[in-house]
Amino acid sequence: MKWQLKRLNLALKRQLDNRTYKSSRRERRGRHDFFNTAFKALSFNGIDGDYAEFGSHGALTFSQAFHEAKRHKHTAQLWAFDSFQGLPAAAMEKDEHPKWVASEMATPLNEFHKLCQLRGIDKNRYHVVPGFFNESLPPLADTGEPRNICLAYIDCDLYTSTLDVLAFLQPRLKHGMIIAFDDYYCWSENQLSGERLAMLEVFSTDERWHLLPYTNIGWHGASFIVEDKSLLAT
Repeated sequence: MKWQLKRLNLALKRQLDNRTYKSSRRERRGRHDFFNTAFKALSFNGIDGDYAEFGSHGALTFSQAFHEAKRHKHTAQLWAFDSFQGLPAAAMEKDEHPKWVASEMATPLNEFHKLCQLRGIDKNRYHVVPGFFNESLPPLADTGEPRNICLAYIDCDLYTSTLDVLAFLQPRLKHGMIIAFDDYYCWSENQLSGERLAMLEVFSTDERWHLLPYTNIGWHGASFIVEDKSLLAT
């Protein structure tokens, strides 16, 4: 009976994986390699804090982060910020991209919890904040959790959504943390990558923080180490 239940769970896991996360094996491997590298570096360098993920469709990167943090003995709690209704509609021209379609890439909240269970994520290690970022993040901006973040994974595609996330992260930035942009190299014939454009706008005028290019995430993403500019002074 136990092996039948195990086989059923494995079959359901494969079905959910195929339906909710359609990236290629190579893309999955690229993300896995990133989390392995990132949590190894964070653990080695003594950078504590939580993992915050902005855009958690399919729960795959969420589970990769959990298992790599555990493997490298990092004590991060995990936070999933997502509408659980798919992408919002484009708010302006800078949000437009042929692959970003409103309501697509939706993982309902109950399905997300089921995926976390099937992928072995401890229930006491993760938290969920549902809602579109322009609605869910402002109430947490000043006093809400998570207060201490070591790795922020931004996978929200759109320019305006990324601006909302970076506004939320700015008072939580600290020296040594890592910020990753899953769609940093996803541009179109008439637009820059929305995530990259938002990052450039925010950090080009930041007087305290410098972003050091770290490692790419497959063909599509990039990550950066946050450095305190005062430590760069000579």
